[in-house]
Amino acid sequence: MANEPDSVNPSHALFDRFVQAQTCKETQQNFIELCRHLKVEPRDYKHFYSKLKDRLNYWKAKDLWQKIDKRAAHPDYEQGQACHQNKCLVLGAGPCGLRTAIELALLGTQVVVLDKRVSFMRNNVLHLWPYTIRDLLNLGAKKFYGRFCSGSIHHISIRQLQLILLKLALILGVEVHTGVTFEGLLEPAGSTGWRAQVSPGSHTAAAFEFDVFISAGGGRYVPDGFKIKELRGKLAIGITANFVNRRTKQEAQVQEISGVARIYNQKFFQELHSEIGTDSQLLHLTENIPSTVFIQK
Repeated sequence: MANEPDSVNPSHALFDRFVQAQTCKETQQNFIELCRHLKVEPRDYKHFYSKLKDRLNYWKAKDLWQKIDKRAAHPDYEQGQACHQNKCLVLGAGPCGLRTAIELALLGTQVVVLDKRVSFMRNNVLHLWPYTIRDLLNLGAKKFYGRFCSGSIHHISIRQLQLILLKLALILGVEVHTGVTFEGLLEPAGSTGWRAQVSPGSHTAAAFEFDVFISAGGGRYVPDGFKIKELRGKLAIGITANFVNRRTKQEAQVQEISGVARIYNQKFFQELHSEIGTDSQLLHLTENIPSTVFIQK
């Protein structure tokens, strides 16, 4: 099989489909098919990644393995033994929840992620700080999304970022369950540890016992008995303008302005304040996403 062309090698084709998947459902389905074909069990989180590497002899995959192995070799992870006795439930498959799950997996933790949504549909654009870009590049983000931070502006849609992180999490043996609603925590009783009350109640995640719980679903998902502190900024009026991108030469020459442009282009915003008399901040102006201006009241 190793000598067969990539185009007819089933495992190579399945890996390519998994890498190129553009939806949450497609990503999960292709991952399951890949695991079945290679006869590796994702729930065997301690040995899953090493078995996947051994059985997928594909040059495109090897590039990704090198990235992950280099990151996993950091002394803080203690070769995946730092937290190997812990089991963690992560609530929320957003960028924060998935990135946390990846870090926990590198530490050797058994991780289960729950999200009530079944698809990734948030097209909001995030501006990425330099250290965030380095972190994602070191984890092989460009292998999943070739256009990642390839332009002059370092931004990405939340949906695309979730897809990158989901694929990385799955490769590292993280269980990600979508379409599962978290209802609350169930305290230990007898020989049973901490568990989550979920809907549907028959889901396998209901039986998962954990000693670490991380809520990455926002302020609305705070379990009973826990407090939350929320910092609110000044009130603002949001104005969104939608333009048809006709992809003309003139449009292509329009400068893109990132979400933190005010920090780096203070003169522009000072002149804007002098001209119109209000504090304003242009959050993003890209070729495919509507521009949004926040004006403080």
